[in-house]
Amino acid sequence: MSVPTISREALKAMIDRGDRVVVVETLAPESFGRGHLPGAVNVPPDRLSELAPALLPDKQATIVVYCSTPT
Repeated sequence: MSVPTISREALKAMIDRGDRVVVVETLAPESFGRGHLPGAVNVPPDRLSELAPALLPDKQATIVVYCSTPT
């Protein structure tokens, strides 16, 4: 299954236009606490099933997932 990707510029344009977009960072809480994209929602990969329904209630929003390896 192919997952579409989006450039930083395209994401910024969506946010600047006021599109319904939710940025999700799939980081461990410690990594998210050290730094994340402004306005991003943290959903650690191991808690996705548990947290997503409450943290991502807008079914019409575009969800952009940002993954990173902790450094």
